[in-house]
Amino acid sequence: MTGHKVAVVGSGRTDAGVHAFGQVANFKCDTRLTPGEFLKGLNSLLPDCIVIRGCELVQENFHARYDVKSKIYQYRILNRILPAAIQRQYAWHIRQPLNIEAMHFAAAELIGEHDFTAFEGTGSPRSSSIRRVIKTSIAQQDEDYLVFEIEADGFLRFMVRNIVGTLVAVGMGKISPQDFKDILASKDRSQASATAPSHGLFLKEVIY
Repeated sequence: MTGHKVAVVGSGRTDAGVHAFGQVANFKCDTRLTPGEFLKGLNSLLPDCIVIRGCELVQENFHARYDVKSKIYQYRILNRILPAAIQRQYAWHIRQPLNIEAMHFAAAELIGEHDFTAFEGTGSPRSSSIRRVIKTSIAQQDEDYLVFEIEADGFLRFMVRNIVGTLVAVGMGKISPQDFKDILASKDRSQASATAPSHGLFLKEVIY
C-alpha cells in the first residue's frame, strides 16, 4: 500500500493457537493515505482470519509494546458432557462439573504483585518473573461456558494457560484454594498443573 517496506510493532506475542479480540500494532511511514484508507485497504489484503477494527494517527513517540499499561486475557471453558462442533476451536472442553466458587477463591489469590515462576513456561523471555495482577474474574456464560478473565501489567510465557490449568484442578477438587495459594508462593513450576490448551485463550484488550 505504501510502496516501501514498513516495520510493524505489535503490543506483544501470544502463544501459537491463541486468539485475539484486541491486538494492537503501530507503524511509521510517509504517506498521503488516511487512517480510513488504511483500514479499508489492509482489510482487503489480509487473510480472512485477521480483521483490522480500527486505524488512527498517534504521536510520533507512541510504541505499541512499551507504552502498554496492562493487558486483559480471557480463557473460555466449555463445561458440559457433550463437546461443541462449531465452537470447538474456541474453548477447552471439560466434561467433569467444576466448582466455580472454589475457582473464584483461588483466582483471588493472584491479585497483587507476585513472583509467577510457578506458572511460567520454560524459555520465557524476561528479566523478571514478578508481575502485578490488577483483577481476576470467573463467570458462567451462556449456561455451559465458564469464562476466566485476568488483567495484569504483563504476562510470562504460558502464564495464563498454566494458571487456568491449575484453577481447573481446583474446580475438580484435586487441590484446594489454599493449595493454589501455596503453589503460587512456591515458585516451583512442577507443583502447578498441566498447561491448558491454547485454543481457549484470547487476548481481549490492550490498555494504554
